[in-house]
Amino acid sequence: MNDPFRDRVAVVTGAASGIGLGLARGFAASGARVVLADFDEPALARAERALADAGASVLAVPTDVTRRDAVFALAERTFERFGTAHVVCNNAGVGAFGEMHSAPHAEWQFVMDVNFWGVVHGVQAFVPRLVAQGDGHVVNTASMAGLVGMRVLGIYAASKFAVVGLSESLHREVAERGVGVSVLCPMIVATEINRNAARLRPDALKAQVPAGLGDAEPGTFQGGVIEVDEVVRRVLRAIERKDLYVLTHREQEAILRRRHAKLESMFGPERW
Repeated sequence: MNDPFRDRVAVVTGAASGIGLGLARGFAASGARVVLADFDEPALARAERALADAGASVLAVPTDVTRRDAVFALAERTFERFGTAHVVCNNAGVGAFGEMHSAPHAEWQFVMDVNFWGVVHGVQAFVPRLVAQGDGHVVNTASMAGLVGMRVLGIYAASKFAVVGLSESLHREVAERGVGVSVLCPMIVATEINRNAARLRPDALKAQVPAGLGDAEPGTFQGGVIEVDEVVRRVLRAIERKDLYVLTHREQEAILRRRHAKLESMFGPERW
């Protein structure tokens, strides 16, 4: 199939910036009709205008993914406008930076509400419809921090590990029903996720922005920085190939091998 996304319908949450906006542009450039969802309404309006000006068929729906009813309303708007959906990218996410033991409980709730429950709501709202039509693909955005725990990223890692496990299980449940599942696990991408997370925090948490959320010190994280377009290329390819995992950096191979080696070592005779 030369144009696997032409005339298909792609839904993207967190679509007003970063990876989400890149995915929306990538789907539109491939001929898909695109539904943009985001909490940041001014940025969402700008994204909608830019895609429409480029000739895309686009629907923008302001959406707070932490609210189950809002994500179900997004699904209703999508099916009312286009009659179907083919690709659903549960991409909305926030960054979190700081040690877990000293983080306020509200910080845990904020991160989990967006990064984990936002994905759950997307699955609940859209996957039954995809299963019913026997066609579709779900992309859940996790992180390399969802595959390997990292210092000062514990809360974020907890939310993203949950997304990885959810995605692996969902894949096992729906693959034979015509629905593909991919989980995106990038390392560092050139986006504004941390600054946006600080800017868009709930009012009750704005006085508690963790030190360094907007600007982590150089060298805190391993791996090079890649552009959003490279992530988009890999995601679209993964959808075409029905890959479960979407990885983005060569550096990930060595890190994951070390993790697996530690697990395998626990079966050694001296430990078993």
